[in-house]
Amino acid sequence: MYVFNADGTMQQANPDAGDAKTSDSDGKGIWVVAGDRIKGKWVEITADRTSHKYLGRTEISFDLKVDGDHFAGVESVLSYGVDGRLAGGPYPSTLTGSRVTLP
Repeated sequence: MYVFNADGTMQQANPDAGDAKTSDSDGKGIWVVAGDRIKGKWVEITADRTSHKYLGRTEISFDLKVDGDHFAGVESVLSYGVDGRLAGGPYPSTLTGSRVTLP
């Protein structure tokens, strides 16, 4: 779930049980309007579930097109290790989503 705040900040959350080996923090980031697109970046911290030790961070950049209550776009994921060096990526993927609304 992404939450885009009016001040250009954002939060991201995923289910804690999504990965049995590592724990990802809630993501925090920024976004801007770029013409008819929304561009942004968010970061989350990763820890080992058993030792609770810091494993690194993940940085996700995105580019979205909003159409009413829906969006579609792309993201690129970079993974960094404990030493701050790039450990993986970029991993590109597509994004789609819908605004949470009341019935």
